[in-house]
Amino acid sequence: MHRTTRIKITELNPHLMCALCGGYFIDATTIVECLHSFCKTCIVRYLETNKYCPMCDVQVHKTRPLLSIRSDKTLQDIVYKLVPGLFKDEMKRRRDFYAAYPLTEAKPSQLPPSAVPNGSNEDRGEVLEQEKGALSDDEIVSLSIEFYEGVRDREEKKGPLENGDGDKEKQTGVRFLRCPAAMTVMHLAKFLRNKMDVPSKYKVEVLYEDEPLKEYYTLMDIAYIYPWRRNGPLPLKYRVQPACKRLTLPTAPTPSEGTNTSGASESGGATAAANGGTSNCLQTPSSTSRGRKMTVNGAPVPPLT
Repeated sequence: MHRTTRIKITELNPHLMCALCGGYFIDATTIVECLHSFCKTCIVRYLETNKYCPMCDVQVHKTRPLLSIRSDKTLQDIVYKLVPGLFKDEMKRRRDFYAAYPLTEAKPSQLPPSAVPNGSNEDRGEVLEQEKGALSDDEIVSLSIEFYEGVRDREEKKGPLENGDGDKEKQTGVRFLRCPAAMTVMHLAKFLRNKMDVPSKYKVEVLYEDEPLKEYYTLMDIAYIYPWRRNGPLPLKYRVQPACKRLTLPTAPTPSEGTNTSGASESGGATAAANGGTSNCLQTPSSTSRGRKMTVNGAPVPPLT
């Protein structure tokens, strides 16, 4: 199984921060020639007086460098999801700007590059975190929890459910909860254990579809990792299994003095003699046993010559 490693956001900062302003990407824009990314405002202002990349000195364009930059929506979405509160703060900053400088009154030099009369709702800061898919730690997430029946049981019930006969039965085991986005899977499992009085010898496991979730995952992590579009409660499932206990292997008995353990053929007989029992199998003596007295079932055997 693959090993999951948690890293700090500071370790990803070199890939999420603009080299011109030193802050996180806002309207991430990438140079086509070298694929270096910057804030849109930063790179547009820089290319007004320079035609080379500020990081690698590659020529962006001979005469019109603004033609060789592209908006990187994917990178910007990653930044918004990794940096808590960045999207919310940026949308508020844009709304405050447009409230203080309406487009009909603001001068062109005061407007940011994204401030166009026909700009999108996101450009004007009118997009909420729920519409963007971003979550904050204190936001309340609606989720549904039901018992995990397994793939085989689900296929057996597929027939009656398609005919509409099992719609009512399907909804009886579903429960709905409202939890903070920072709540972990471990806390949810503890809540289920206390709610259902599950004995300590069993463990409660939370799943998304058919995949078990890590205990340290938060609801925010689940919303970002799995394809939940927030068009309904976050669908989770749980199952109860016996807790796995580590078995302690018995230690091998230490060989006593005078016991020959050099070969596998002699170790069996030596073990039987040490335990006070007898062996019914005649062991083939090795070359080192020549001239030594041997006993089988208590009777002396003459040495081989």
